[in-house]
Amino acid sequence: MSYAIGIDIGGTKTAIGLVGADGEVRAKVSLPTDQTVKPEVMVDRMAAAIQDILAAQGIAEAELLGIGVGAPGPLNTKEGKIAEPPNLRSWWNFPVVASLARHFSRPIRLENDATAAALAEKWLGAAKDAEHFVFVTISTGIGAGIYSHGKLITGASGNAGDVGHFVVDPSAGTCVCGQKGCWEYVASGTAVTRQASALLGREVSSKEAFDLAAVGNTSIKELVAKVFENIGVGCVTLINTFDPEKLVIGGGVSQVGAPLFDAVRDYVAKYALNPSGRQTPIVPAALHQDAGLIGAAALVHISY
Repeated sequence: MSYAIGIDIGGTKTAIGLVGADGEVRAKVSLPTDQTVKPEVMVDRMAAAIQDILAAQGIAEAELLGIGVGAPGPLNTKEGKIAEPPNLRSWWNFPVVASLARHFSRPIRLENDATAAALAEKWLGAAKDAEHFVFVTISTGIGAGIYSHGKLITGASGNAGDVGHFVVDPSAGTCVCGQKGCWEYVASGTAVTRQASALLGREVSSKEAFDLAAVGNTSIKELVAKVFENIGVGCVTLINTFDPEKLVIGGGVSQVGAPLFDAVRDYVAKYALNPSGRQTPIVPAALHQDAGLIGAAALVHISY
């Protein structure tokens, strides 16, 4: 059995796992992403956690195919750097690959976390049968991994798929990126939280907002319907742009389930330009709990 280490770096936590060639997570650990310390210190903690996993599993570093790292963008994958992710400001321009290489001699690959998740869905999940698909993650923000003609489309610097910053509704307000009305500004979990809290005059989580909509709260139900419509708008744009045979939707907001998927399918059926595009299957991601670290390990296990 060959193994890879997957590292999924997030704004609040970093998941690390040992993943076999069959995609099974043999061991894993989660570390807080401590932004009060220098990123080199966090990498030292990651390296110690990896070494602990290998020791506990009786696996030598030489038995690893490599280490895959999924991180929020923007990145510079050619240089192995985390560029300017809004939720990791203390990591801006940090050479994460070189820092990890201080501890390990095995190959290290870095990609956007949504790109890595798309590869995982191709390997083990909802897109095993697809040669042209887009994976969309809708949670704190919105991102995508693009798989076309049998390979990942990563772009010149690894940032293809930053679809959360398509402009959907310029009248809605200013996104963190500086543009007005970006897709994630109007349709992410963060967008739901912001808008529901404003409507109710108190702090409301996205889960509570979806629950309130489900039991018929009129104002929140209207808000959620508009969010689902905006998700549909973005999906139509992706279908018109990439002509995929399938859209796979994951992330926390996708856990709403049928109400979201039914609304998005209805919107796409009305507004996708190509008649075949209107029939594009729109399905939930199959990988959930360990998707990030499996995706990171897939960067090593799967040719892309």
